[in-house]
Amino acid sequence: MSNSLQKWIGRNRPPRVQITYDVEIGDAVEKRELPLVVGLLADLSGQPAEPLPKLKERRFVEIDRDNFDEIMGKIHPRLDLSVPDTAKGEGNLKVELQFSEFADFHPENIVNQVPRLAKLLEARQQLRDLLAKLDGNDELDSMLDRIIQSTEELKKVQSLAQAGEPAAAAAEPAGETAGAAPDAASGTPAS
Repeated sequence: MSNSLQKWIGRNRPPRVQITYDVEIGDAVEKRELPLVVGLLADLSGQPAEPLPKLKERRFVEIDRDNFDEIMGKIHPRLDLSVPDTAKGEGNLKVELQFSEFADFHPENIVNQVPRLAKLLEARQQLRDLLAKLDGNDELDSMLDRIIQSTEELKKVQSLAQAGEPAAAAAEPAGETAGAAPDAASGTPAS
């Protein structure tokens, strides 16, 4: 049974390492292949929240590309770090990272696990969206220039942004009606 399983794996997923040797049987030379089996003992859980079982109680687990995420979910790798706070420029930032699948190692998924960095990433995305809307939209561009140059309007926009109100209300210059101000989301005049 195990021989047929090895042949099935050899046909469907050929191994990357193949060790062969020549055997002389009488006058004939026959090529034989040695199976490569690797056992790895490692603590891959990082800094676990709960203690791991004793080494003698642990068992080998077969890991391949099909069950990698499942095994990661069972191991629950975790890191608890204190890193320099470069955003504020002083002190340290406590970071706890948890990984349950291979995609969690992607930089964007790591950033999303740190709330302060997630907010910065969201602000970056909003700035990218604004730049995309500004491309070729002269009316929105001139309106934003007017807001930036007017300290009164800039303070109004900042206070509304801190209150969490939409920027479209802040973009309405003093003395204009709501129908004449361009929509901040699309850059087109509101009707």
